[in-house]
Amino acid sequence: MKIACSTQLLAEACQNVQRAVSTKTSIPAVEGILIRAQDSELRLTGYDLELGIQTGIEARVQEEGGIVLNARVFCDILRKLPGEVVGIESDSRNLATIKSGEANYSLVGISAEEYPELPSVVGGYPVVLSQGTLKEMVQQTIFAVAVKDNKVVHTGVKFEIEDGELRLVAVDGVRLALRRERISYDGEPLSFVVPAKTLSEVVKLMEENDAFISMGVGKRHIVFDVLGYSVVSRLLDGEFLNYKTTIPQNVSTAVRVGAKKFIESIERTSLIITDKLKSPVKCVFQTDQIHVSSVTALGTASDRLPAEIEGDSLEIGFNNKYLIEALRVCDTDEVKIALNGPVSPILILPVEGDHFLYLVLPVRLKAEL
Repeated sequence: MKIACSTQLLAEACQNVQRAVSTKTSIPAVEGILIRAQDSELRLTGYDLELGIQTGIEARVQEEGGIVLNARVFCDILRKLPGEVVGIESDSRNLATIKSGEANYSLVGISAEEYPELPSVVGGYPVVLSQGTLKEMVQQTIFAVAVKDNKVVHTGVKFEIEDGELRLVAVDGVRLALRRERISYDGEPLSFVVPAKTLSEVVKLMEENDAFISMGVGKRHIVFDVLGYSVVSRLLDGEFLNYKTTIPQNVSTAVRVGAKKFIESIERTSLIITDKLKSPVKCVFQTDQIHVSSVTALGTASDRLPAEIEGDSLEIGFNNKYLIEALRVCDTDEVKIALNGPVSPILILPVEGDHFLYLVLPVRLKAEL
């Protein structure tokens, strides 16, 4: 293989592809990036056997071929090269020479034949939507994905597509995040779970605009095509929580409050809560205000903020982190909070419409709180 291309373009492509490279594996080739030259393109692939990222950049190809180079070393070299153009040449012994300006490197590579083949999604269902929409939906749900769970399926985000509506759902045992949006899709209903790691990488590639991203959904894998990159991932198997049955239908206390003001109040009263001194935040909903307080060995903290409250007065405790994270991703100035007693989950909803729903389980309060 013998090619020349833009140093900046190659460095940027390698940086993105490197995120799919495995750092802990018994397969040496998977620790590298596959670079393959053909026609007038240099294609780069990173794949950890679960997530793969592939892209191509324009190159002057003098000799076609491919080689696998250690991802960390190759990316570090590209970042430091002095010239605008880089030349890469490899021989039959899998020795790669990298030249740019006065800099010259020789790297021992691995045969491209030893690199595992990326899964192909053949005959998958195509789904197309705007990057901005999907990016926002993922960011507003992924925080509630389980980090460690006996059911691996809960370490991903569930996608449901039906009747022109896309729903994203994440659960971790103590909270639930649901985001829905109308999209242009008239195919058969789809339901699948994408690993959170995959979605995190896809979000990094996306822009917040109306440019389109396409998803090809297969039985075991999904491929995202975005801005010249293909992100291939396995889908998670298993029975996802029947989340619809966990959402309370009755409301005894309805609250309307400014999301930002509620966050600030919780943050103020959480200053005496630490990793070692954990304690729930107590919220008392009554008349036209919310009284927020906490007690730890460090002392006490309390605050009040105005709110519109209908129904029964209520005293309830929450994990401050979970409540703040749910409120922070709400994209409305005001939110509606639905409560049904001190042991029932809290629901955070938009004042109008139903494009998001966040559920947080309460924490039992001690008598002194």
